[in-house]
Amino acid sequence: MGDCIFCKFVNKEIIPKIIYEDEKYLAFLDINPMYPGHTLLIPKKHTDYIFEMSKEEYTDYFLKAKELSKILKSAIGTEKVGMSIEGFLVRHAHIHLIPINPGMSIDSCLQKPASEEELNKVLEKIKSKTK
Repeated sequence: MGDCIFCKFVNKEIIPKIIYEDEKYLAFLDINPMYPGHTLLIPKKHTDYIFEMSKEEYTDYFLKAKELSKILKSAIGTEKVGMSIEGFLVRHAHIHLIPINPGMSIDSCLQKPASEEELNKVLEKIKSKTK
């Protein structure tokens, strides 16, 4: 998938702000977060549509999202971590994990660019919880 930006992340052609990586998944900070800590979790295997995953891949993917949500909740200090799934802007399966508190909504219209400094501060908070 030569023009897929997420595949470029997986192949290290472009390096995102990575918070988690293993042989199957890559999780990184969204550069246009709704709220601090907004993370994208992708399978390393290019998959356009989440519901085309096998039952085993799908289950494992959501279990990884659950695991990462606990880290984000602790690191960011939010009451919950919301989840959003779409896949039209970047046609590579991805789960948005979004730290939220009461009164906050999950709405892509709330996304705005974060500075390098803001992303690095959040990255350090999260990485301190994964050590």
